[in-house]
Amino acid sequence: MLRTHTCGELRITDVNKQVTLAGWVQRLRDKGSVLWIDLRDRYGITQLIFEEGKTDPALLESSRNLGREYVILVEGTVVERPAKNDKIPTGDIEIKATRITVLNAAKLPPFTIEDETDGGDELRMKYRYLDLRRNIVREKLQLRHKMAQQTRTYLDAQNFIEVETPVLIKSTPEGARDFVVPSRVHGGEFYALPQSPQTFKQLLMVSGFDRYYQIVKCFRDEDLRADRQPEFTQIDCEMSFITQEDILNTFEGLVRHLFKNVKGIDLPSVPRMFYDDAMKLYGSDKPDTRFDMKFVEITALTKGKSFPVFESADLVVGICAKGCAEYTRKQIDELTEYVKRPQIGAKGLVYLQYKSDGSLKSSVDKFYSADDLKAWADMFGAQPGDLILLMAGETDTTRKQLNELRLLVGERLGLRDKNKFSALWVIDFPLLEWNEETKRYHAMHHPFTSPKPEDIGLLDTNPGKVRANAYDMVINGTEVGGGSIRIHDAATQQLMFSHLGFSEEEARKQFGFLMEAFEYGAPPHGGIAFGFDRLCSIFGGADSIRDFIAFPKNNAGKDVMIDSPSTISQEQLNELSLSIKL
Repeated sequence: MLRTHTCGELRITDVNKQVTLAGWVQRLRDKGSVLWIDLRDRYGITQLIFEEGKTDPALLESSRNLGREYVILVEGTVVERPAKNDKIPTGDIEIKATRITVLNAAKLPPFTIEDETDGGDELRMKYRYLDLRRNIVREKLQLRHKMAQQTRTYLDAQNFIEVETPVLIKSTPEGARDFVVPSRVHGGEFYALPQSPQTFKQLLMVSGFDRYYQIVKCFRDEDLRADRQPEFTQIDCEMSFITQEDILNTFEGLVRHLFKNVKGIDLPSVPRMFYDDAMKLYGSDKPDTRFDMKFVEITALTKGKSFPVFESADLVVGICAKGCAEYTRKQIDELTEYVKRPQIGAKGLVYLQYKSDGSLKSSVDKFYSADDLKAWADMFGAQPGDLILLMAGETDTTRKQLNELRLLVGERLGLRDKNKFSALWVIDFPLLEWNEETKRYHAMHHPFTSPKPEDIGLLDTNPGKVRANAYDMVINGTEVGGGSIRIHDAATQQLMFSHLGFSEEEARKQFGFLMEAFEYGAPPHGGIAFGFDRLCSIFGGADSIRDFIAFPKNNAGKDVMIDSPSTISQEQLNELSLSIKL
C-alpha cells in the first residue's frame, strides 16, 4: 500500500509515529509563517502542518502551490495539536510533513467539495464523481451498503438463497411500460428489461428453491419524481409452503432487524390495517401513522340544513387539528387554496373553530346552529382550542383530497418528524381495479396475485369487491414493500387471465411458460419486494432516493454526467433492423 494509515484513523496515541497518508487536498490555510493543509480521503480529514524554520523551505514553498483536490502522498510525523479540533475524530493530532509527492494535479472543481456546497443539483449531477467525494453524500452510500449487508445477514439466517435472474426477458403488457432492447441476431424481435423478477422467482418455487431472495435491478419506463427512477433496486423475495401470516412475520422480522442493526432502534411490533379501513380513516393506502388525526365522517349530521355543498355530497368528512383554533383567516385561506390546487382538485374547505373560551365559530354559521356545531365537535372528540377542517363530495375523491390536507397540517404542526418511525402492514387490497381508459379491470398488484378463496365467486358477479391475498409495508406514509400470495395452479391462473381480458391464446403467448410450469407441481407460494432505494432514503431521513444511488438519473430521466440516453449511429440502427433515420 502507498499509505500506512487513512486520513480518519490517527489519534493522540499515535504521536511520534512516522506515517504516510494519501488523499485529496481539501483546503489550504496560509498564515505566512505557518501553512496548514487539510488532507481528505473516504475515512476522514487529517491536518498537515508546515512551519518556517522547522520545515524544509523548498517543501514549504512547493506546498503553497498545491491546489484544491490535488491528489498527494504525504510522509511525516504525528504530533499533538496545540489547538484541538473536537469537530473531527483526528482533531487532537496533526502531521508534521517531511515530504510531499503530487500524485495528480487537479483543475479547480466547479463547486466546493464540502458538506455545505455552493453547487446546484444539476451541476452536481453533471460532476457526480466529484459530488461523491463529499462526506454527506458518501455517508448515504455507506448507509446503503450497510442496509444491503444486514439484509443478506438476516435472510441468510432464515435459510434464503440468493439467486440471480435474467436481465434480458420477455415484454409483457401488464403494469408499467417496459424498456425494450432490440435483438441484432433476431431481427425485428425485442427483449425487455425486467420490471421485477416476478415470473422467474415463481419458477424458482416450482424448482424447489423454497426460500429465494435477490437484491436486484429493475426497470420501468414511467414518469419520474423524487422517489422514482427508471432503474431502481428491489429486495426481491419468495417463499414456498407458507401462508400470508408467515410472509408478514418473516419480513416484519427483516424490517425490525434493519432498524436494530442499522439505526440502533427497537421498532415495536408492526400493526396491521385493512385496506378499507386505511381508506376510510386516512384516505390513503399508505397512511402516515406517525400522528393520529384520523378522519371523522359526519355526513348524517349535516343534511337537511339547506347548505348546498353538504346537501349534494356523498360524504362529509374532516380532521381535527389539535390546538389550532386560533388560526387566522389568512392561515385558513392558505389551507383552502392548497386543496384547490389542480393537483388536488377540491372546490373548497369548511372550518369550525372551537375557541379556548368554549365558543364555536364556523364558515357555515348561517346554516347551522350552535347546537349543530357542538354535535360536530363532539363527533370529533374536539376540545377547546381545536380546529376542525371539513371537505365534502364524492366519497373516494374526497377522502384522497382530505389525505393531502391531513399531511400538510401534520407537516406544519411538526408531526412528521423524520427521526420518528411508524411502520404498518396494509392488507386485503382489492384484487382488481377498473380503468376508465381501457374500460376493463386491471390487476391492482399483478395478474399472479391470488384472490381470497371466499371471494372467488364474486369474480363473475362483482369483480371490484374481490379481495386479494396482498399486503404492503408502509413506513412514515411511504410504501416501501408489497407482495401477495400467488396463484399456484393453472386453472385459477387461467380464470384470472380471463377476468383481466386475456383470451386463452393471448395468455398462452405471454405466460404459457409459467402456466405450463404449474402443471408440473407448483407449491403454494408467496413473496414480497421492498423498494431498496426508498428504504435507504427513509433510514437516511431524506425525501429523495437520488442521493442513495451512486449515479442517479435526473427528473427528466437523463444521466447528464455521461449524456444518456443518446443517439446511436445509423450503422448500429441498420444492424438492429431499425428504420429510424437520424
